[in-house]
Amino acid sequence: MKIVRFLLNGKARYGVLEHNEVIREISGTIYDNFGSGSNTLNLGAGSYALEEVKLLAPCEPSKVVCVGLNYRAHIDEFKREREGVPEEPVLFMKPASAVIGPGDAIVYPRMSTHVDYEAELAVVIGRECRHVEPEAVSEYILGYTCGNDVTARDLQRKDGQWTRGKGFDTFMPLGPWIETGYSGDSNRVRLYLNGELKQDSDTGKMIFPVPVLVSFISRIMTLVPGDVVLTGTPEGVGPMKPGDTVEVVLEGIGCLQNTVEKSPEPLGTKGLEQEKT
Repeated sequence: MKIVRFLLNGKARYGVLEHNEVIREISGTIYDNFGSGSNTLNLGAGSYALEEVKLLAPCEPSKVVCVGLNYRAHIDEFKREREGVPEEPVLFMKPASAVIGPGDAIVYPRMSTHVDYEAELAVVIGRECRHVEPEAVSEYILGYTCGNDVTARDLQRKDGQWTRGKGFDTFMPLGPWIETGYSGDSNRVRLYLNGELKQDSDTGKMIFPVPVLVSFISRIMTLVPGDVVLTGTPEGVGPMKPGDTVEVVLEGIGCLQNTVEKSPEPLGTKGLEQEKT
């Protein structure tokens, strides 16, 4: 089942996409019955053609918990052999304000000169998740979607930590929908930049698979319905520039497409200068 969040007549709504053509609107929220045993959605009377609505990010997370260095080949391409494979998942977070949906523009910040794409499988939490064992994680997952962990690589390296480089507004594209029938075990993950294949791997190559990741995170912080766990990117990451089109394609889910555009505002330095003094 494909769960979508869409905009119609100025109002955000949830629905189920049927046959990749028609959206049946959902009454209530997508979390109302999740975990009750039925996991069914209350379909309303409204139905709309896909082309007559605007798709939004398929969920509204309170937080996006991301995993770094979760593919061996990605570790190798960044020449991090001295650290080796992490003994535990490496975590960082993105703010909810970074989230955008399919078709939205990634804004290239003026304070950066190197912004990378990173194709990733995203896990959407369906019920409150705290201290959950790996074998029970599937009971807490609503479904999966595509994610792009956009990164200002120069700022990440300059800062020595990842908050600024990963946290800009528009740096967390998600979509196009939540696929509830996806296994998350071993599926092809690709990224195209202006139609050229740049990343091509398989989620089965993760160092820490989804059940381990969600369980580990749930022992640190409570995950609530709508929260997203980003599972790491494979090798092949690289830069984007304004005017580019980037597509994340997850086998069994779909394609998340976004464009890249210049920041509409100049970088204000007056406030920064005052802080320094």
